[in-house]
Amino acid sequence: MKLDRDSSVLERYHRELLNFLNRQVGDSDTAADLAQESFARVLGAQSSGQAVLDMRALLYRTARNLVVDQYRRAEVRRHEDIDALAEDQSPPAPRHLQPEEALASRQITHAYLATIDALPPRCREAFVLHVFDELSHARIAEHMGISVSMVEKHIVRGMMACKQCQRRLRGEAGVATSALHPRAEEKT
Repeated sequence: MKLDRDSSVLERYHRELLNFLNRQVGDSDTAADLAQESFARVLGAQSSGQAVLDMRALLYRTARNLVVDQYRRAEVRRHEDIDALAEDQSPPAPRHLQPEEALASRQITHAYLATIDALPPRCREAFVLHVFDELSHARIAEHMGISVSMVEKHIVRGMMACKQCQRRLRGEAGVATSALHPRAEEKT
């Protein structure tokens, strides 16, 4: 009985709401979709047990909110087609994604990794624990079973090897590794 009464109320407001939405969006298909969505939401709210005191007011409020949401989505989507831009107007990729930069970065990374791999095993272990795992000298000494002084010597040896690698890279390619490793300049 209640469903029949609700459906007749909805039928009564359908044309009115459809006309309202058509004036708002200027497109009858979009207005029909928004009206249907408004009715579906109101009926969903009502079937979930929510009391609907004024069906017409709730329909209009729901419809207005849907129109606002649609305008917001349209604004987000509104932009120039990047394929339609001329080659010289296309925005460049970020510097780190440029092919030359990516290759240089990869080469620098491989050079540093090769330098670290070339360290004696215990020196490499202490250096990696300090630089990459950020352990303190005391923790490294405890972990490796050596003195703090020996840990410091290993770390200094690793830093010197990396510094030589940096100088070699700058000399060979003229590449400023400080852009990739900002703290490298501070330690110079």
